[in-house]
Amino acid sequence: MPDDPYRAAIGRRRNEIETPALLVDLDVARRNISTMAGHMERAGKHLRPHTKTHKTPQIARLQVEAGAIGVSTATAWEAVVMLEAGIDDILVANEVVGPGRIRALAEAARGGRVAVAVDSPANLDDLSAAAVAAGSTIGVVVEVDVGMNRGGVRSKEEALEVARHAAGLPGIEWRGAMGYEGHCMLEPDRDVRVTKQATAMEGLFETVDHLAANGFECEIVSAGGTGTYDLIAAHPRVTELQAGSYVFMDAFHGSLIPGFDIALTVLATVMGRHGDRVILDAGRKGVGIDLRLPEVVGIEATTAFVDEEHSGYDVPSSSPLRYGDTVELLAGYGPTTVNLYGHYHVIEDGVVADIWPVMARYGSDTAVEKGARARV
Repeated sequence: MPDDPYRAAIGRRRNEIETPALLVDLDVARRNISTMAGHMERAGKHLRPHTKTHKTPQIARLQVEAGAIGVSTATAWEAVVMLEAGIDDILVANEVVGPGRIRALAEAARGGRVAVAVDSPANLDDLSAAAVAAGSTIGVVVEVDVGMNRGGVRSKEEALEVARHAAGLPGIEWRGAMGYEGHCMLEPDRDVRVTKQATAMEGLFETVDHLAANGFECEIVSAGGTGTYDLIAAHPRVTELQAGSYVFMDAFHGSLIPGFDIALTVLATVMGRHGDRVILDAGRKGVGIDLRLPEVVGIEATTAFVDEEHSGYDVPSSSPLRYGDTVELLAGYGPTTVNLYGHYHVIEDGVVADIWPVMARYGSDTAVEKGARARV
């Protein structure tokens, strides 16, 4: 069985695993899930956490059990995996294009309520044709560009054109609007981030009001990420939050917001020490470096470099780290770290308790197959 080499680690201490290895501390992840769920419940908002962070139904189930109304995904394949695993309320917070992906989403939508972001009549035509062929219904939210300058309509008039086109198509259900202010997450200055996020939401609701004035009410108004979750919670008109990274945290998000702990690390081994520099066996192929460099957890060390298979850290001369020791790394960015691995080592009470596959990193038929296996 392909899982046997991984499952052999069950029962070992967290520092006794072959490296590099992706570790998730389940006790910490559960606390983070509970913290976010409680915050949004007190705010009277829906929580629809983004699965692009963890890509596994086991974590999604924990989030739903804690009060999430469903999940967000970045891709059709992530949505297929979550639907096949029994998560039955999905928002694909992105445009889905290409006949294979659209067909897979339409077929999977027979098993749950699915909505997808749209920004063009042409994409709506493709979604409608696939839904009719599959005998399903696909909900749509118009994506509004609120400053990211990637997907999304660029004006309220364009949004209305999309809404009117959606209303005339079979297999399509109008659901609302989405405006992801990801550019605000990158702002390290809290005061500037607050100002930029407010401007983004003004643009979103100018469009929402224009749609309502023309007969298109928005049941869903989705926005936000981990870096702006508290601002979304305080916003009087956003209906749901699609944050994801809070469940694990990483160096980037830890620099932005307090209140969530580190649940995701990469275990690495010291390959050698040369003076005050230690060389580890986890490089760019083992830990995400997006937005921030990785950091050694619990040990004084400065990141010197991150190459493909190696990373180097400068430590004090008094550091006891030597050849063969293991350390844990906090990823610069969690989602791109998870995407490098096929399995999690799930840690409880300091011991490997289980092995979970990172299912939704796979595509097409493999995603469907692995999603079905998640029911077991």
